Amino acid sequence: MTENEISGKIVDSAYRIHTSLGPGLLESVYEAALALELDQSGLRFARQKAIPVVYAQQRLEMGFRADLIVEDAVIVEIKSIDVISPVHKKVLLTYLRLTDKRVGLLLNFNVNLIKDGITRIVNGFVG
Repeated sequence: MTENEISGKIVDSAYRIHTSLGPGLLESVYEAALALELDQSGLRFARQKAIPVVYAQQRLEMGFRADLIVEDAVIVEIKSIDVISPVHKKVLLTYLRLTDKRVGLLLNFNVNLIKDGITRIVNGFVG
């Protein structure tokens, strides 16, 4: 399955969740609901996965925690905030670079229409 196909399934799941629950809940609620949706659709995923970072030739075990990594290919960051700022996008791009993944989804559920809360981030660097 390609990153685009995986992303499509994630977006479809986010739509179903937002239609059912609406905006205004905690990020942890949306994460749990998305995990349930992904599980029901047969996609493999890891929640709150610790990703180590190498700095100054040292491995730092607790570099960051990804909300979800789906099919070991797409990183999903979940938000429930008024406005996505440029730093949220840069953080996700950094996660993609550190893991050598190409696609990430920033999902903000605190919007009237979920389409306005979906940002796709692509990492052009592979190496």
